[in-house]
Amino acid sequence: MTAWLVRRVAASIAIVFVVVTLTFILMNLAPGKPLLGPEERIADPVRDSVLAEQFGLNGPLHVRYFNYLRQLARGNLGESFGMRRPVADALAEAIPNTLLLAGAALLVDFLIGLGLGVYQALRVHRMPDVVLGNVTLFLYSVPTFWLGLILLLVLGEWLRWFPVGGMSDPILCPTVSSLPCVVDRVWHLTLPALTLGLVGAAGTARFQRAAMLEVAGQDYIRTARAKGASERRVALRHQLRNALLSFITLFGLAFPFLLTGAVLIETIFAWPGMGRLATDAILRRDFPVVNAAVLLASTMVVAGNLVADVLLAVADPRLRVRGTS
Repeated sequence: MTAWLVRRVAASIAIVFVVVTLTFILMNLAPGKPLLGPEERIADPVRDSVLAEQFGLNGPLHVRYFNYLRQLARGNLGESFGMRRPVADALAEAIPNTLLLAGAALLVDFLIGLGLGVYQALRVHRMPDVVLGNVTLFLYSVPTFWLGLILLLVLGEWLRWFPVGGMSDPILCPTVSSLPCVVDRVWHLTLPALTLGLVGAAGTARFQRAAMLEVAGQDYIRTARAKGASERRVALRHQLRNALLSFITLFGLAFPFLLTGAVLIETIFAWPGMGRLATDAILRRDFPVVNAAVLLASTMVVAGNLVADVLLAVADPRLRVRGTS
């Protein structure tokens, strides 16, 4: 188990390193100049030269790359070109908001997806299964940004059930300091979390239904029925329990989906998270912010998959045996 875990951690670190390196190279080779100030449209060679020297943009690419790695090893993520503040401070403000959105979306994803998958498996080939199968297929095929725009238009603009953007009411609840402000935060969180969670729940439901049906024909299921166990007991104690191994895999796959989806969803709903911060930085060619956001996102994705692999290996030791052979 230890050797297997060491190899997985080493592979994860290598993946993050490759992603960060490619991002740094592509951002620096892309055409155009980085944004060095809010007045970048005004040509000012003297100002640009001074700022380029200040941010270390005059050297060759390989020199800047090794300087970046050296600063990164010291825990220094650099200073934002556009915001003129340390990148770590900007990320420290944005990350909790993204984690809040991702956590709420993950809850919607797994609760609805697991419930629908089990329900469909227990009524396979019947009308509820057929209807829900088509609905989940439709939702799974819908781009998250399109669903977000539809929910924003219908539930936010037309029906006015939910706010159309932001994290909270900036006047009444600038901070979460009372129960009404907690309710206000949940009210603002509902639409973006539903957008991310419903698309993920559709895939989870289809995946879980297939896993339930896969174990339905196993010998221990037939044995349980032969012993007189009720269908409810067979489904919940035997089928679902063994089908949940695939649920651990979904946990690892959910991280990339939530992070990539959050980039667009945070922009659509004006949610001040890491995705929106990265989008603004890409448009402004703010290299330090983009590099730091990619580093953090890739680390979170790799860590999520590593946790899922470890949980799967603990739940099914046969995987560790195959991994060491």
